[in-house]
This record gives sequence, structure tokens and C-alpha cells, in this order.
Amino acid sequence: MSLEKELKTRFKNPYQKARINIHFTHNFLAYRANEMIKAYDLSASQFNVLRILRGQYPEANSVGLIKERMLDKSSDVSRIVDRLVIKKLIHRNECTLDRRQKDVIISQKGLDLLSKMDACEKKLDSAIKHLSLQELDDLNNLLNKIRNTEKMS
Repeated sequence: MSLEKELKTRFKNPYQKARINIHFTHNFLAYRANEMIKAYDLSASQFNVLRILRGQYPEANSVGLIKERMLDKSSDVSRIVDRLVIKKLIHRNECTLDRRQKDVIISQKGLDLLSKMDACEKKLDSAIKHLSLQELDDLNNLLNKIRNTEKMS
């Protein structure tokens, strides 16, 4: 269904339509992802932290490194880490090189949970499976181009 029909509106110009379409599509995909993540008693930010830590495993990471890699840069990473420690999905230890920092590493329980969730992620991919590899490449390039704009006029 076209965006105009979906939202029952017309747009001032193609730029407005593109911005709203990106936002609307983000919400569509995020809703599906959040429903999947909620079933595992996680928030989207907690899931993001676990995925970052799995990608770095078996290396430990600082909270600062996790914050740099977060999808949502405004997340309170320290609080997210606290909650994941309580759930025993990660371990937090004092850094041997700098006592002010904490080393964070995913636990086996966290790895096992993400392994279960991998099948769900494949279901999420189904929302865009109908796009060809070339279309996916074009889409990614266009989205990168939008984010790499130096100035907003």
C-alpha cells in the first residue's frame, strides 16, 4: 500500500514524503523487532548491548566502547549494564588497567539467549526478504548517503 493511502494524506513535496516514509518504515520494523525482543524479557537497548558484547566475545569491553556502538546514542548504558548483570546475562568486573573503569563481558547465559533469538531475527528479515540483493545494496547506500550529509539546509 502506498504511504499516501496508509496515512490518508498528501505531502508538501517529495522530501517531506521521503522523511515521513523513512520514519514510518522505521516504526513498522521497530514494532516487529520490539515484539520479538519483549518475548525474551529484554528491551531493545538491552538486546543491542548483548549483540555488541557477543560481537566482541571473548574480549571484555568498557561501558564507553559499548556506548559508542549503541544504535540509540542517548541510551543510559550504565543502567542497561546494571540490569543485564542482575539478569546474569553479562559479567562486570573491575578493569585491571584502570580501577575507575569496568570490564563488561557477555555470560554463557547471554550467549545462549542470543542463540535462541537468532531464529527470531531471521523472521524479522522476512519483512525485507522480497527485496533483491541489488535493491538491498541500493537501499543501504541511500540510507548511508542521508546520514553522511554534512549540513542540514
